[in-house]
Amino acid sequence: MALPRVAFWFLRHGQTDYNARGVSQGAVDIPLNETGVAQAHRAAPLLAGRGITAVVASPMQRARVTAEIVNETLKLPISLEADLREVVFGGMEGQPLHPWFAQWLDGTATPEGAESFAEITVRAGLVLGRVLSGTPGPLLIVSHGAFFRAVRGLMGLELDVPTTNATPILCEPVGQGWRATALA
Repeated sequence: MALPRVAFWFLRHGQTDYNARGVSQGAVDIPLNETGVAQAHRAAPLLAGRGITAVVASPMQRARVTAEIVNETLKLPISLEADLREVVFGGMEGQPLHPWFAQWLDGTATPEGAESFAEITVRAGLVLGRVLSGTPGPLLIVSHGAFFRAVRGLMGLELDVPTTNATPILCEPVGQGWRATALA
């Protein structure tokens, strides 16, 4: 499955208490913590003036609130897209990420009741194909860490690269491939 060959910005939600503890959130709808709110406020000016035309976010509160905070600066149309939600980690939600996460990522094991990495990759390709097709300018996609690993896979990039909370990433086609560049 190929992504539309258009540039877009990706922003993982700000930090939550689960992130701070190094445990899996998945479908658990955890709010931003104080650090996460501050991270979202710091991301906003980094995204201003970048030609972004709209914001599309996961409806999970950690992503939605991050998008709303950033959009206080951008002042753009904002919409929620259910398929941008985080992967369901089943029985591993609320559990430490190691060692099972690496096995989930490489497809050798999927926790009971969880989406496989292949399933999240298909979902990511479908939703990004839908929201990016025909856009007049780059969108800002606000979503989740494991979701972005699937996006990296669709772009042909290394999967096992952590996505920092609330750090804007420019995803752009380059030649036959893709580049993902994080703003500092």
